[in-house]
Amino acid sequence: MADEKPRKRNLKLIEELGTSIYKEVEKGESPYLDVPIRNLSNVKYDKEKRMITLGSNMSKRFFLNVGHVRKFVQTIGVAAKSRELIRSGLHTGLRDIFYQIKHTIPGTNIELVSVQEETNKAIEDLELITDLTREELHINANKNGSIAGEVIIEDRGDTIDWSKLGSGGWSIPSNTEDITFKKVDAKFVIYLEKADIFERLNEDKVWKKLNCVILASQGQSTRGIRRLLQRLNSEHGLPVYVLTDGDIWGIYIYSTLKFGSITLAHASDKLALPEAKFLGIRVDDIEKYGLKKHLIKFKDVDVARLQQVKNYEWFKNSKEWTEELDKMEKLGAKVELNALSSKGLSFISNTYLPEKLKEAKFLD
Repeated sequence: MADEKPRKRNLKLIEELGTSIYKEVEKGESPYLDVPIRNLSNVKYDKEKRMITLGSNMSKRFFLNVGHVRKFVQTIGVAAKSRELIRSGLHTGLRDIFYQIKHTIPGTNIELVSVQEETNKAIEDLELITDLTREELHINANKNGSIAGEVIIEDRGDTIDWSKLGSGGWSIPSNTEDITFKKVDAKFVIYLEKADIFERLNEDKVWKKLNCVILASQGQSTRGIRRLLQRLNSEHGLPVYVLTDGDIWGIYIYSTLKFGSITLAHASDKLALPEAKFLGIRVDDIEKYGLKKHLIKFKDVDVARLQQVKNYEWFKNSKEWTEELDKMEKLGAKVELNALSSKGLSFISNTYLPEKLKEAKFLD
């Protein structure tokens, strides 16, 4: 099996954690976990890697400590369940893990976990401790995304051709780690924030006309999508272009996809896309494509997000991005990709995208 080697490696890391705790108990000492600190003081922007990363500050979580014991036991409980999953080759979801871990500790009336948020945090801690992603621990989240293109993959023994899956495309699973690429005939990837725009591009067979892969989520991308994009980029050299609305939320989605996020700083090496380029609607496109009558005035929440994004280190130190965000602030309004349909249903496929790609004036 293609995933046998990484599966054995992941199992070894989990079992090494258990062995280290057992040895502490054998010595009569309080077992502990070294957990990287996840607060803002331990998160930084790595200019060289061009991604948000987690620092080296650690904390120790002891079993024989009243303030630590509950989280300690919850993390070990999740680790034990993950070991079972990896050994069996099975996968489960976040909600299932909660119910599998939820039980009363023998001899007490204390529940190991009371709400799913506790198991979610324990899973995140286990990711930090082992340097394995949730998906490598065989714990999946909800899937949310579609993809199409001249690509053939193998997924758990099934051969799937992304060019022959009708109007809906291939439904991207939450775990894309073990997918094997058999054939990749594409020059680049277009990532879209909107499923309805994907449907338009797919019906127009943009992936065939432009020799590319088109991929969409619904708003912020899932971890499975990010990992799939990174693999297409790093393993097959496909540039990734991010197509969003002309608003601050589209830019925020692009930022998270490209540079990573504070909450997932520990997984940036496996999820971030430093080479991604912005293909979304820019302020100058509003005049160029006659979209002024389709402007939507900013609300207070848009203005607040704009001010926040303008202060991101990777944007405020970029002349091009500073100019673009200043123009957006002065405009005080946004425009959706859907507004392009006012020029014709397939205008985005036949005119907008080919022109933007030919000009190659991408924001980086």
